[in-house]
Amino acid sequence: MSHFTRVRTALRDPDLLVQALASVGFSTVETHDTPQTLYGYRGDARPERAEVIIRRAHIGRLSNDIGFRRSDDNTFEAVISEYDRSRYDQPWLTGVARAYGHAAALRYAEDNGYEVDSDVIEESGQRRLVLRRYT
Repeated sequence: MSHFTRVRTALRDPDLLVQALASVGFSTVETHDTPQTLYGYRGDARPERAEVIIRRAHIGRLSNDIGFRRSDDNTFEAVISEYDRSRYDQPWLTGVARAYGHAAALRYAEDNGYEVDSDVIEESGQRRLVLRRYT
């Protein structure tokens, strides 16, 4: 039975989190208003709960669910099993945070009348997003 670890993030918006998870390869993500049970690799209910969940069926046969649980400060903390932390570790969470930032920038642009002029990932891995607004 794997131990679950909680990792603090600065992510707050569940819709943007779902978009970020989709951009890193998880198109099937559950969102709930109240925390739901996470399941281990054997299908056993675990005491950990979360509002945003990637079910183990979408991660891998021997994986546990990955969850994002809302904290008291309204941010999400990642709830990842010790086994899955070998693959979904800090660099993965950094990628999710970057994808979240990109989704937030695109939402801001749309809400404020900007158009995407260019959106390029450079050789260095850095993303360059250029927005324009015509008045």
